[in-house]
Amino acid sequence: MMKFIKNFRKDEDGAVTVDWVVLTAAVVGLAIAAYQSIEDGATNLTENTGSFLEEQDPGLAAGGTIQGDAGGDAGGDAGGGDAGAVTD
Repeated sequence: MMKFIKNFRKDEDGAVTVDWVVLTAAVVGLAIAAYQSIEDGATNLTENTGSFLEEQDPGLAAGGTIQGDAGGDAGGDAGGGDAGAVTD
């Protein structure tokens, strides 16, 4: 029995495996944390972009008439006034 205990203390075959398991678990944990951080940032960016796009007026981007313009133009620049100015 003493010989078995002495051999067991000297045997280091499992120590390397334990090291690799611990290192692999640490890498996986860091990857999960990084993924969560990136996902939160991407979600916020998507929501902010969606809010920005909802506030935009598609008629202005397409060169249409400016709603609420006091100049009386039908969308052209020939009538004078502020056809190109955006006022809130």
